[in-house]
This record gives sequence, C-alpha cells and structure tokens, in this order.
Amino acid sequence: MNEQSLPGVSRRQMLTRMGAGFGTLGMAGMLAETATAAVSPLAPRIPHFAPKAKRVIQLFMPGGPSQVDTFDHKPDLEKYAGQRPQSVNRKSLRNTKNGLMKSPFGFKQYGQCGKWVSDIFPHVGEMVDDICFIHSMHTNIPEHAGAIMMANLGHLQPNRPSMGSWLVYGLGTENQDLPGFVAMSPRAQPRGKAANWGNSFLPGAYNGVYVNVGEMHPERALRDLKNPLLRRGELREQADLLAKLNKVHLKRQVKDQNLEASIQAMEMAFRMQFAVPEVFDVSKETKPTLEMYGDSDYAKGCLLARRLVERGVRMVQVSHSIDGYDIAWDTGHNDIVGGHARLAKACDQGIAALLKDLKQRGMLDETLVIWGGEFGRAPTSEGQKGRDHDHYGYTVWMAGGGVKAGYSHGATCNFGLTAVEDRVHVHDLHATILHLMGLNHEKLTYRYSGRDYRLTDVHGEVVKEVIA
Repeated sequence: MNEQSLPGVSRRQMLTRMGAGFGTLGMAGMLAETATAAVSPLAPRIPHFAPKAKRVIQLFMPGGPSQVDTFDHKPDLEKYAGQRPQSVNRKSLRNTKNGLMKSPFGFKQYGQCGKWVSDIFPHVGEMVDDICFIHSMHTNIPEHAGAIMMANLGHLQPNRPSMGSWLVYGLGTENQDLPGFVAMSPRAQPRGKAANWGNSFLPGAYNGVYVNVGEMHPERALRDLKNPLLRRGELREQADLLAKLNKVHLKRQVKDQNLEASIQAMEMAFRMQFAVPEVFDVSKETKPTLEMYGDSDYAKGCLLARRLVERGVRMVQVSHSIDGYDIAWDTGHNDIVGGHARLAKACDQGIAALLKDLKQRGMLDETLVIWGGEFGRAPTSEGQKGRDHDHYGYTVWMAGGGVKAGYSHGATCNFGLTAVEDRVHVHDLHATILHLMGLNHEKLTYRYSGRDYRLTDVHGEVVKEVIA
C-alpha cells in the first residue's frame, strides 16, 4: 500500500478519536474499581459526607495517665495540698481520708496559645499550637478492663467491634496489600488484648492485625507470612487454587461468614508477604528522620504508624507499654514521680516527632492523631507518692484531621477531679472521630442478631466546638 492510498485523517479527527480512547480508558478504570468493590470488602468506600480526615493514628496510653501531672495544670493543688475540700469528698474515691497532693512536676507555658504542660512532656509541649486538648472527658467506670473496652469499643464488655474495625467497615482502606487496621505496642498488649482491635460480629475482613514493635526485623514483623520453599508464582497458583476450592464450598454452604473471612484472610496474607517487609523496613528512612524520632520502642511504633498511614492504612493504634506491663500508666498508684516520668520519657520525643513528620510531609491536615488513656487519676494522694483512678474528669488530645489547633475544650474543677465545663463522654469522642472521618455515627450500623448496632450504641453527640 502506497502513501496515496491511505485514507485521509484530519488533525481534528485524530484528536477526536484519541479523546474517545482516553474516555474508554477512564471508563475501564471506573469499572475496574466497581468490580474491586464488589469483590473486596476492604475496597475504599464513599463516606456519608466530605471528611476532614482520611486516616487515624491512636496513641493509646493504657493504665490511666494523670491529667493533673501531664496537661491539666491545677495550681490550687499546691495551695491546698494535704487538705480535703468538700468538693473532692466523693464516696467512690476509695482513699477518702487522704488529702490533695500537688504535682511533683513543674509546669510551664508553651507556644503562642500559652498552654501549660508538665515538664515530663517537653517535646509534646513544643507542639501545643497544633494540638486540640479536651480537658472534660469522663467515662463510665474507674476499672481498667471495662474502661479500656469503653475507650476502644464503646462498650464495657469485649463483645463489640473496635473503633478501627468500624472505620474500615465504613470506609474500606486505600491499600489492598495491607490490613485496613493495624495495632502495635512495645511487647505487651494492652489489657483485653485482641478485643481492642477485634471485629466481633463484623465480617472478619475488618479485624485489626497486631504487630509487636519489639520484633522490628521487617521479615519478622508479622509471623508466618513467608514460605522459603516456593517462589512467588508458585505461591500465587496455590493461593488461587485454594481460593477456588473454598469458593465452591462456600457456594454449597449458601452463606458462611467464617469461611468468607478465611478466604479473605488467605488472600490478604498472600499480598502482605510482599508489602509488609517494605513498610516495616525503617532503614530506608533518612538519618535526620530517625534521629528526630529517637530509639525508644514507642518512638519506633510512631514512625511505623506514619509509614503505614502513608501507604493507605486506614487506622493505626500504638499502645504504650513498658517492661511488659499491659497497663503501664497504672504505676501511678504508688509512684507518680518515677513511673510517670519514665513513661513520658519513653514516648514524648516519638509523639512530637510524629506530629512534626506528618506536618512536614503535608499529611497532618488529613491525619487525625489521638492521645489518651481509659481514664485519669485523682488529685488526692494514695500512700506517699501515688494517685488512685479517676473517671470523673481527665484529658485527651487530638491533632490534625480537622480539629482546632492550639485550642483547649472543657475544664475540670479547680483540683482536676471532675469535668464541670462542656463535658465530653467517650461516646461523644467516638461520634466526633467518626464525624471527622466523614461518617454519621447514627448511620454507621450493622445488623446482628435482630438489632442494628453502632460504635456509639444509642448515645453520642458530635463535639462541634473542637472542629476547625
């Protein structure tokens, strides 16, 4: 065929045909996403409304950090030390004869907002202009196991899905090669263990995956992922065959949630064996970044949290533990001075580095960071150097993700015992977190055993005052 016999195509016709081709490619991409959504329960889903945040990092402090020794400065404790004013004579305080105890730590003001912060958190103090403090938190009971469940599940018993599971159920995740929810801690799991990141009656795909930060080698971060005897192609063939056989069995069973969960877990395990070593290999970070975080186990967890959310994981929980103790901050019973100082030193630099790192990378605006325990500690003394539990008023703080920066919401009484101004229950905090993620807490439900369940049960109000 010579050049004269070629059909004439004008420039306009060529551009039209190319444009139509790009449209076809776009439609193919949309159809592929739809197909993925139909197949994968972890596929990204559209929120109820435009979100402020896309991901959550929960810095969980099990054991009850003392609000009056960390972020809720109360000068009257020193003024009335040893006394027992009428306003603190609550029947439920076990040590009814003990008087007020001043904080053994100094406080100073930080940032443009002038926030008072304890000397045991100097690095976090430098970040107060990016933090929204809630000083009026309260919860149902002053007992660790139940209060930890309330903080993570919105219920006192370990029979409900965790907050992370609800988030993945509502929004999916942005990386199909990694779990939607990852929970980590330095060696000791928080009291309640797997219930803190469990899916309960939600489908198994929404269960969290636990990582022991003490086992930091990338190849050992998650157990039993690698098969040293088979190549990737052979593993893929085996996984496909097993999935095919399981789906045939599933079809015969009509509907078996446990079998569906097993199929999904096997597929996720296959993909994770190649994605996990990369995300847990922190040696690829720059020397200044590693130095900024420090070398404590909790700091490593904070760095891993950033790496995980950076790759699309929906939620990461980093629980604090030290010396293998599952409710680390409970050392406050007999040693506020040594225990709290040591615990704060182990996490202060890493937490501040996480906020700085997210901010430098342009991620903080869409990442909601939450710090806090299951309750606080009483301003009265227990023995010579300790404080008992206090669920009447304590502090939680948030940063990024659409909350007001350099802001303090609510207040406890002059002695830090009871929330008295703009009180916030755990259900309200959960409703607010879901709202920031674009989810209506009253509409995010799952029908189980004849009832529609939700994270906030039948409670919860969004705390609009903390939203930017």
